[in-house]
Amino acid sequence: MTQTSLSYQDVSANGAGIPALGFGTFRMSGADTRRMVKHVLGLGYRHIDTAQIYGNEAEVGEGLAASGVARGEIFLTTKVWVENYPHDAFIASVDESLKKLKTDHVDLLLLHWPNQAVPLAEQVDALNEVRQAGKVRHIGVSNFNTALMAEAIRLSDAPLVTNQIEYHPYLNQTKVIEAACEAGLSVTAYYGMADGKVFEDEVLKDIAARHNRSVAQIVLRWLVQQNGVVALSKTVSEKRAAENLAIFDFSLNADDMAVISALAVPGGRLVSPEGLAPGWD
Repeated sequence: MTQTSLSYQDVSANGAGIPALGFGTFRMSGADTRRMVKHVLGLGYRHIDTAQIYGNEAEVGEGLAASGVARGEIFLTTKVWVENYPHDAFIASVDESLKKLKTDHVDLLLLHWPNQAVPLAEQVDALNEVRQAGKVRHIGVSNFNTALMAEAIRLSDAPLVTNQIEYHPYLNQTKVIEAACEAGLSVTAYYGMADGKVFEDEVLKDIAARHNRSVAQIVLRWLVQQNGVVALSKTVSEKRAAENLAIFDFSLNADDMAVISALAVPGGRLVSPEGLAPGWD
């Protein structure tokens, strides 16, 4: 579905309604996590993203509890770390995540990175098992290339609803996005600001000036305006969090969208850790 509405909305993916803008907590300290999760839920964010390896699930849980927002209104995502992929460790790690998050379920559980040391079938079976047990509502993957994504889809009884990947103006992810959409999955974009690179980009600054918006707002709008794309934003600033949410009352025209997409360059990928990264498309 194309994002054209001027209100905060969901992306539809294989039966899941995923809020188009999420708040990410990667590399966020415990104190900042607790403070910002509570704050952004008060602003109106309804999608919170964390992971076992971030080391801040407990603080996310504290922020959720302190917010006063009903659990049923929040779309909560976490990710199983690669060392926990063997079946028994997987199940135990999900139970630990739920305890830290102070909830009886998460809305979306992802495999964080590929890990060939454990058969993908075993990983996917464990995802399905915790879903069947009611511990997670939806399942998906992260940092999978198109071949691995297709294999995970084939192995899974339940539909996968997203592939969370690095995606920003300097990285062309058309192949992954098209494959995901064809299979009914969304793509959840992380590192949208390209580790701050976008803020110095004259093309983006010009578009932002014409729309009387910030560069961050332009990039987030570019992401959510694409078919099937969910964007994660991350900041420890209350002011910027409010600014990042204010992207549903304007739209970019086709020329703006094309100009931003044309910023992609070979070698634009920023996240490719040795020992984890697959052979990228």
